[in-house]
Amino acid sequence: MSDTNEIEDSSAPLIEHLAELRSRLIYSVIAFLVAMVIVFTVGGQVLDFLLVPIEKTMRDLGNPNPVMQYTAPQEYFFTLIRISMVGGFCLAFPVIAFQMWRFVAPGLYKNEKQAFLPFLVASPVLFLLGASFAHFVVVPLAMNFFLGFADLPSVVAAYFSGEEAVNSSGRGIEIVFQGKVNESLDITLKMIVAFGLCFQLPVLLTLMGMAGLATAPGLRSMRKYAIVGILVVAALVTPPDVTTQVILFVVVYGLYEVSIFLVAHVEKRREEKLRAEGLWFEDDDESAPARTPAASEEEDPLLREFDDEEAGDIADAEDDDPKKDS
Repeated sequence: MSDTNEIEDSSAPLIEHLAELRSRLIYSVIAFLVAMVIVFTVGGQVLDFLLVPIEKTMRDLGNPNPVMQYTAPQEYFFTLIRISMVGGFCLAFPVIAFQMWRFVAPGLYKNEKQAFLPFLVASPVLFLLGASFAHFVVVPLAMNFFLGFADLPSVVAAYFSGEEAVNSSGRGIEIVFQGKVNESLDITLKMIVAFGLCFQLPVLLTLMGMAGLATAPGLRSMRKYAIVGILVVAALVTPPDVTTQVILFVVVYGLYEVSIFLVAHVEKRREEKLRAEGLWFEDDDESAPARTPAASEEEDPLLREFDDEEAGDIADAEDDDPKKDS
């Protein structure tokens, strides 16, 4: 009977945690759905805002009336759904983050709460900075790179003849851009999400440094591997043009160096705190010089006593050795 009671008592906190998790997830899903509906009601305006870089590029290339098209009846609707999902998550993120915080906070110490809360605030700010950088800087460069190929023959002809850019061949089929809404939006959303996630690198590495999973010397020694990894990520998440890949590489590698500085700052603060509490030992400092055996024995009497006992045992064994007596 007692065993049954113990099992029931031990399972009660787990059931309470699961119930708490369920309620937090329900609140988060409701917030996401409400935000998704709100964004869907202004989905057309959001779509126009996201297509501003390609519109400006088309006007700069001589198209006075940029037009985007869709070729399937449901294409425009599902495009708005995609915008609503991404925008709804961004709009509901403060509520989702608050629910996550309310679920995790009771299990944290006071100092852990103070350390974790700034990162909870910095994460959406850095994502917004990365998304803004992608939308206002990287996407226009990518659109100029891709759409510029259509006008490349006329631009080269105008450069050598000094005339206005026209169809240099004067015959054949003129190649013009007839953009689809979902395909053009796909490039923009991928760039925004990719840069937003890459801007989370300082938050991730700093949290790993606070947890002891990453150190500043270790990150410095991994620079060459980080460069290769960043180049691979830049090649996968950006369109196949050198300009945007170089921009993403430079930005992410700069964030990597900033992360090294932040991790070093975290380690310095931890060392100062441990020294103030008297819990810091020179053995924990890699730069501390090695101690000599004599100094170690003077500082540690227990070690000296152990060595004396070991020497006495060896001497007794030699006295009891029959070969020595013969």
